[in-house]
Amino acid sequence: MNTAVSYLPNANSGLSNDAEIRRVFERQRETALRLRSSTADERIAKIKRLRDTFLTHQEAFREAGYQDFKKPPAEVDLTEVLPVVAEANDAMRNIRKWMKPTGVWPTRMMMGTKAYIQYEPKGRALIISPWNYPVNLSFGPLISAIAAGNTAIIKPSEMTPHTSALMSRVIREIFSEDEVAIFEGDASVSTTLLSLPFDHIFFTGSPAIGKVVMAAAAKHLTSVTLELGGKSPTVIDDTADLDLAAKTILWGKFTNNGQTCIAPDHIYVHESVKAQFVERCKDVLASTYGTTGDAQMKSPYLARVVNQRHTQRISTLLQDAKQRGANVVFGGDVSEKDCFIAPTLIENIPADAKIQSEEIFGPLLPIISYRNLDEVLGAINSQPKPLALYIWSRNERNIDKIMKNTSAGGTCINHCVVHFLHLGLPFGGVNNSGIGSGHGHFGFKAFSHERAVVRTRFMLAKMFWAPYTDWTMKIIKLVMKTSV
Repeated sequence: MNTAVSYLPNANSGLSNDAEIRRVFERQRETALRLRSSTADERIAKIKRLRDTFLTHQEAFREAGYQDFKKPPAEVDLTEVLPVVAEANDAMRNIRKWMKPTGVWPTRMMMGTKAYIQYEPKGRALIISPWNYPVNLSFGPLISAIAAGNTAIIKPSEMTPHTSALMSRVIREIFSEDEVAIFEGDASVSTTLLSLPFDHIFFTGSPAIGKVVMAAAAKHLTSVTLELGGKSPTVIDDTADLDLAAKTILWGKFTNNGQTCIAPDHIYVHESVKAQFVERCKDVLASTYGTTGDAQMKSPYLARVVNQRHTQRISTLLQDAKQRGANVVFGGDVSEKDCFIAPTLIENIPADAKIQSEEIFGPLLPIISYRNLDEVLGAINSQPKPLALYIWSRNERNIDKIMKNTSAGGTCINHCVVHFLHLGLPFGGVNNSGIGSGHGHFGFKAFSHERAVVRTRFMLAKMFWAPYTDWTMKIIKLVMKTSV
């Protein structure tokens, strides 16, 4: 990977001041009004231009991802490029259908009328994206915003400066600032943006910052989509395919070095198969990344932790667990100066360890044995509702029991993380792990107002107008009887 090329912003193109942000926001007002009548062809053309220009910079995005946290090129393609291209293609295929008014059958009380739902753009949208998948989680929502007919301002993370600078360059190649704009910078830029009366805010990040975004949105009664996170559990029962489970879970966990909001956070595995499962995990990690810390640090398949601060945070979780009696059964090597933490398996973790309550968001994987499925359900339900929950079982009764007795944003059965890529499904959390959903048609609806329309064909409502007579009362009584 060539690391000589830099995409960091120069002195004239980078950090933005309040006045500039407000100027662009005001410029988007008239454009947002104009886009209410934009056609499907116009929206498709913009998305196509975004997709095609984005693809011409594919190699540059690989280099930027490597510069920011040594992300392997294959992971950039798989987790950044592929989802954006799929989102764009899906939108272009379906925009015409999505934009069509949806007819609604009249109720008995509404006889004589025609009703439909008209999808209209919300207006000016703000997209605040995180550092772990900066391209995917910026351009994916942007495609939905464009498909719905909105303007947008994007605020990417300052923690991946090379990728954010390249994203800014691409956006400015394609769009006028009155249609789509992007502002780099630190939290002060987000604060300024959140003070403005946007028509919709799409935020991806932690629950803690999600609460800040929601509080800011409440001042303007702005609608929000919050894609957050949490401690996504995995349950493995005694009937599971352990080989497949180990390979799949570790792929989902250690892609992007565990810095994925839907990565398996911890595993509950039945005590009768725990030892076998741990051995299979150790074999998979050794064959994929190497058997020693030095080999793992040199592995071309393992991204780094995004910065030293996050490395220290994850290392503190590991040390706290060890000091309280937990055992590291694989990995455990840490180099804070290199932002490196080895893929690590931990067991025998006491309940009071911080890793049991804090979202890990890194390459540590606690493995917890259980005897009775009810123990697991109790533990899961004692925590805030997670963004994802994964089930590994060939026992339909166990699968059904877990599904009926838990709540999560999304669930995979005998798989993990891939529900993010299924554009026919809503992607989002529940309560602490998120509000609303995105992707595909659900992303289009997130950025749209569903306008209720009733059109009179022949007037029956006059039966209920004043002056009220005995006949009026009889009609009301009849309607009450027949409308249920």
